[in-house]
Amino acid sequence: MDLQQFEIKILPLKNKIYRLAKALLNDASEAEDAVQDIYLKLWSSRKELEKANNVTGLTLHIARNHCIDKLRIRNRVQFSGLIDNDESLSADLSPYEQTEQKDLVKNVKQLISTLPEQQRIVIHLRDVEGLEMDEIATITGMTENAIKVYLSRARQSIRKSFLGR
Repeated sequence: MDLQQFEIKILPLKNKIYRLAKALLNDASEAEDAVQDIYLKLWSSRKELEKANNVTGLTLHIARNHCIDKLRIRNRVQFSGLIDNDESLSADLSPYEQTEQKDLVKNVKQLISTLPEQQRIVIHLRDVEGLEMDEIATITGMTENAIKVYLSRARQSIRKSFLGR
């Protein structure tokens, strides 16, 4: 796909991409940034777009995946900020809310420390360090399916312990 075809087929989808990004990210400026990133991805994968039967569908699929990745990163950053640094709590919170957050962090750290070793390693690498499944597989020597099982069990155990309190 050359520049002219890209301009004809892909650029008119800007409003659709923006509306999807805004709906998923709930932030207009972040959605605008996402549209720019998505267009860069689309341009770099223009050969695959050329082969697609439904260019609009593929474009929106790529946009959706990009936004979901941004949301995952956002959630990991918030979680890792709590786990790694108790002092990183927002100054916008009242002293009561800050104390509540510190207690929550302390409880989650304690629950993670009680997990079996494999679960503890996997949940730390995924949710605290923010690594992808293939990276965790390389580090641990486990298969991605095993990692998913350990991660699911770890999260379930923490959830059950936390709600049981």
